[in-house]
Amino acid sequence: MKVAIYPGTFDPLTNGHLDLIERASKLFNKLIVLVGENSAKKPLFNVDERVKMIENSIKHLKNVKVDSNSELTVEYAKKHNVNILVRGVRAFADFEYELQMALMNRKLDENIETVFLMPKNEYSYLNSSLIKGIADFDADIKEFVPPAVIKMLKQKRKKK
Repeated sequence: MKVAIYPGTFDPLTNGHLDLIERASKLFNKLIVLVGENSAKKPLFNVDERVKMIENSIKHLKNVKVDSNSELTVEYAKKHNVNILVRGVRAFADFEYELQMALMNRKLDENIETVFLMPKNEYSYLNSSLIKGIADFDADIKEFVPPAVIKMLKQKRKKK
């Protein structure tokens, strides 16, 4: 059984992320979408909210599970006996960063393999920071994020 982990911050989940989740779910028997707690980032949504928005957006994918993690992804992978990581690459700048990360992960655990997937062209420019920025101006973001994310972003704006 081929199991892979797709780690990320997902703050918030975009249609680009969802595209990669759907495509990776076809390549592996089981996919774990791993929501990371990155102390270097100041997320808009807490971990539980990010897990919930992903779960609400992937109900149609029976072989995908969502989990969270506050340690190195490699350590999580070891504990769950997974040796494949899925990473998205939108542009050359992403590839440089992701290559460094993949090499470091392999150095930490020689059994870890990283599979790079490119999003569909229409999602190649999307990132979570852009989405949060335009959502702050109450722009229409329905073509960029799943409905569950729109709902949660609206709730966050009301609390501000």
